[in-house]
Order: sequence, then structure tokens, then C-alpha cells
Amino acid sequence: MIVYAKSILTPALALIVWSLVMWIWLYATRIPAIRAAGLDPASAKEPDSLNVLPLKVRQVAYNYNHLMEQPTLFYALVFYTALAHRWQADTPLILAWIYVVLRVVHSLVQATVNAIMVRFALHVAGTLALMGLAAWNLWKMLG
Repeated sequence: MIVYAKSILTPALALIVWSLVMWIWLYATRIPAIRAAGLDPASAKEPDSLNVLPLKVRQVAYNYNHLMEQPTLFYALVFYTALAHRWQADTPLILAWIYVVLRVVHSLVQATVNAIMVRFALHVAGTLALMGLAAWNLWKMLG
């Protein structure tokens, strides 16, 4: 168990699991909202057709989409780190966990209170952790 806790791949697994939790949350809110709105699912071919759903429902969907965007860079960096640096180092592991925690908090903020400035600060902080992970890899490669 200790080996997995110190693996750079574990934060990637954690973010994947979180993304699946958000997927469940998405459909647990969206399907009842579609039914309540009397929408025919076949008419929802365009994302705009779901704009009639309550904002609280759409916020969860927006966050799920966000988890499919920037985190792709995170996954690539984590796997690069694991492959390029066969040893376990604390700095990339800490940066990876910081990124994951910030993404989870960002999700919770966006899917609930949706405070824009809080979301923005969390996004910036997460991006800085991602940049730190990229910079660490670049420093190790060049150094």
C-alpha cells in the first residue's frame, strides 16, 4: 500500500475516480431535470437544447466538461513523469496531489455555489501546480 501512496500515478487515478463521481452526479441530476422539464431526450441533439434545465443541473455538467479539458495535460505530465523518472520524488508527487485537490474543490464550488472568483482562484492555483510539474520535468530533463 505504501508503494502506491508514493506513486506519481496515484493522483492520476484519484482524478479519474473523481471525474467518474462527477459523471454520476451529472446524470443523477440531469435525467430527473429532463423528465421534469418534459424534454424528449431525442430532441437533445444539440447542447443548447438543454439550456432550459435549471442552472444547478447545468453547473454539474459544465464541471464534468471542465474535467475533460485541462486535466488531459495533467494526465500526460503524470505519465511522462512516471516514465521519464523511474524514481519516486517528493516534489512532483506533492504538485500532482495539490492539482488533484484543487480540481476536486473547484468541482465542488462550481457544482454548488458557483462563486466565480473562488473558482477562478482555484483554477489559477491548479494551473500553477500543473506548470510547476511541467517545470520540474523540464529542469530534470535539462539538468
